[in-house]
Amino acid sequence: MCDQDQLIDMGKRGVSRREFGAIGAMAALAACATSEEVQAQGGLTEGDVSFDAPGGTMDGFFVHPASGRHPAVILWPDIAGIREAKKVMARRLAGAGYSVLVPNPYYRSAPAPQFADFEDFRGNNGFQKVGPWMAQNTPAAIAETTIAVVAWLDGQASVDAARGVGVQGYCMTGSWTIRGAAATDRIKGAASFHGGGLVGDAPDSPHTLFDDASDDAGFLIAIARNDDAQAPTAKDALKAAAEAAGADVEIEVYQGDHGWTVPDSPVYNQAEADRAWERLLHLYSTKL
Repeated sequence: MCDQDQLIDMGKRGVSRREFGAIGAMAALAACATSEEVQAQGGLTEGDVSFDAPGGTMDGFFVHPASGRHPAVILWPDIAGIREAKKVMARRLAGAGYSVLVPNPYYRSAPAPQFADFEDFRGNNGFQKVGPWMAQNTPAAIAETTIAVVAWLDGQASVDAARGVGVQGYCMTGSWTIRGAAATDRIKGAASFHGGGLVGDAPDSPHTLFDDASDDAGFLIAIARNDDAQAPTAKDALKAAAEAAGADVEIEVYQGDHGWTVPDSPVYNQAEADRAWERLLHLYSTKL
């Protein structure tokens, strides 16, 4: 789970802003290198969107191939919200043939963007600012928001509503992917990257919800090595719950620290991030 101690520790071995600029440029170039099919269709279409959702107006970033209908994916950002790094990731996924919405996880409290980048979050009392916003995202709120987001996506011309929906989350929203899959059987692929709060004592802890998801849904749970060190039995509880539910769940501890998959994270690990990305594409190609 992302906490203040981890953020302090990130800075001890993280990248500088200049190094992040190089990483961001490489990620942007990779996002532009879309598949031949998407390039033939005229590239990507993107823009800011908003629509009514429980408790307020959902705002977000929507990107998809310029023509055709494609499986929809919800890309929940991490604790720092919607920013350029998350848009880069969405463009990369859209380039692989998906209609991708990056919703504002704090829409009930404040429109996006809340922070320019992850360094802005770390350096400007991010935890204190988002604390009250995070409190709005109860398990029930996450479920009803996911249902509303899926309904909006199903109504978009670029979305093939006959195909399953994917959802991926990072840090605090890693657990939202399992809750979302349990809330609607439209979700067929759910991926959590260095997600927090996946295992707990509450009766509706995410690890207890596999049985509520669609029978043909698949899950990818990518765990950071330092998260695993802090809670070494969590992966075992996840595996046991998945087996008990008969769910298709891939669980792996990656050789990257909490935040390793996100380009503007101080602990971004490109090699392990790319490996996790390939597993994500495999999940979506087989389930959506």
